[in-house]
Amino acid sequence: MTSDTLLYQLALSMVTGIGGILARNLIAYVGSVEGVFREPLSRLKKIPGIGEINARKLKERDVLLRAEEELLFMEHNGIRSFFYLDENYPRRFRNCADAPIIFYVKGAANLNPGKAVSIVGTRNATDYGRQMCEELIRDLAGRGHQFLVVSGLAYGVDIQAHKSALKYRVPTVGVLGHGLDKLYPAAHARTARAMLDNGALLTDFPSKTRIDPPNFIRRNRLIAGLSDATIVVESGVKGGALITADIASSYDRDICAFPGRAGDNYSRGCNDLIKRNIAALIENAADLEYVLGWEDPSKAKAPVQQLLFQELTGEEQLLTDRFKRGEKIHIDVLSSGLEMPAGKISSLLLGLEFKGVVETLPGSLYRLI
Repeated sequence: MTSDTLLYQLALSMVTGIGGILARNLIAYVGSVEGVFREPLSRLKKIPGIGEINARKLKERDVLLRAEEELLFMEHNGIRSFFYLDENYPRRFRNCADAPIIFYVKGAANLNPGKAVSIVGTRNATDYGRQMCEELIRDLAGRGHQFLVVSGLAYGVDIQAHKSALKYRVPTVGVLGHGLDKLYPAAHARTARAMLDNGALLTDFPSKTRIDPPNFIRRNRLIAGLSDATIVVESGVKGGALITADIASSYDRDICAFPGRAGDNYSRGCNDLIKRNIAALIENAADLEYVLGWEDPSKAKAPVQQLLFQELTGEEQLLTDRFKRGEKIHIDVLSSGLEMPAGKISSLLLGLEFKGVVETLPGSLYRLI
């Protein structure tokens, strides 16, 4: 990718009034992100949803100047960007209608791991909540799981999740509600720096973004979207953790919650999620393994499907090769990754299901048996 292409990607994301859906429509109509800025005004304003006001914004010189500043900031600070058309754009984001068209990352984390969980909760974590968080990460790491921990670097449960991940050498990503030119809260700067070697800081806000409470609500969709499951450790009846869980549910992702005593303020949210069958009740790592279909690596047996795979057609073998054991994959991800129509993928999956190779899960998800 050339720097010019990145410049136009940055510029498109910075045009006020044009969100992710409109930006995708623009590129689909014009054919490329560069073409959006080269398209005549008369044609731009005829594109559905754009109109004259948005078309004129795309022609403002200030947009490209701001993008140039951001590009220099990225180069000087070792920041990567991921555009939704990039091959390495996180596969879990591809199933999220409101995923960012571009986001920024500082650090070395692999954003396409085989396993990933978000751990969220109240800013006022109790000793119980901190203990549950630490024990979950410790035990998952101790059982040999290779996984990513995602959270929001906030006070309470979030920072405990990051610290526990660092303690047990588990990669962890902090999703920010502002640009990478600052860090909030500043008290967590030391932890954030420690996360960069094996993890990352991630945001879809450019530098110089004002710290604003609504931005922290908006970033919750990234926390939910990067993971296979959102785990709520402690939460009151309202709060960002429950918003993240609600978003995860809209993405057809698993939600888990630790139960608490009846009447405890910071367990009421978790207990309610469990009571309404929105979240699965978990008390330990074994419970999470069961919910997510993760095999305990220390007890895993040699694959028993090898003889079956010898009987697969070429296309079936190609499809099964996309799966890692225990991983759940959406049919749209398989269709996109193999560049096959969804109908064709569906037919192949049905055949594999009859052969006892894959199983169907709720939400158009599949996994190896």
